[in-house]
Amino acid sequence: MIEIVRYTPGKASEWDAFVRKSKNATFLFYRGYMDYHADRFEDFSLMLYFNGRLCAILPANDDGNGTLCSHRGLTYGGFLMDSGCKAAQMCSMVSALNDFLRTHGFSRVIYKHIPWIYASLPSEEDIYAIANVSHAQLCSRDIASVVDLGNRIPFSTLRRRGVKKGCKACLYVREQTDLTVFWQMLVKHLWEKFLAKSVHTLNEIMLLQERFTDNIRLMTVCQDDAILGGTLLYDCGQTVKTQYIMASEEGRRNGALDFLFSNLLDRYEGEGRRYFDFGTSNKVDNDDLNESLIFQKEGFGARAVCYDTYEWTL
Repeated sequence: MIEIVRYTPGKASEWDAFVRKSKNATFLFYRGYMDYHADRFEDFSLMLYFNGRLCAILPANDDGNGTLCSHRGLTYGGFLMDSGCKAAQMCSMVSALNDFLRTHGFSRVIYKHIPWIYASLPSEEDIYAIANVSHAQLCSRDIASVVDLGNRIPFSTLRRRGVKKGCKACLYVREQTDLTVFWQMLVKHLWEKFLAKSVHTLNEIMLLQERFTDNIRLMTVCQDDAILGGTLLYDCGQTVKTQYIMASEEGRRNGALDFLFSNLLDRYEGEGRRYFDFGTSNKVDNDDLNESLIFQKEGFGARAVCYDTYEWTL
């Protein structure tokens, strides 16, 4: 009843067609996004057929040491399911998956569940199945800060003060198609403040922006013609996520980010979007809370949604 097939480039059209109709997919799962860094990961994505019908796909890679990983090039990425996928069926598929992986030499699975704010329908059949069938254990939990755009919490006093500074400084928000200036500022900011590098190079993010023009959008906050800050957004339809955030020193003095996010939250609420995801606030090497980072996000009225990772042995 269940057939599992490893993804190959010849199946790209079938894969993408399933992503389009999946109840818990975002544009990150199109092959045009996943494959931009194919040289860094050995893809081992799987397609699961139930009675001859494709009903789930699993973006994944082989780590080379006997572990199948929810694709390490993606922030999240468990099973993508269609609306017809039900609990008992998913349990059967997880059991079949485990048998399939054993025959291919795997001994462990690392599984990144897709946060519920990205699903168009309830979609947690997978985490029930991996717990019930595979006895999966939670191995990591990151905390994201999300604004419910239909039930917003007022800004904190500090954030409101920043918005007023931005208004007084005559700041304005502008969408940019050219990422170059912002990216140069971002790279400098990340290195000087955190000794960190961006996940994407400028060439990589420009390639992705070209492929997904409607989904990858740069929103900047400016004074006169100068960029004082901005955020690169991943627009996933009902949920919009900040991928990168940056403000210059002058921007921080003038409340640039407070002004920017005040405008963006109003805009997306007006468009009828459901959630605005400021991303996670954990320290780099563990799940510990980055309190200063989450303090700013919570000041915008954002509250917690968890990004969970599970593991099990085969």
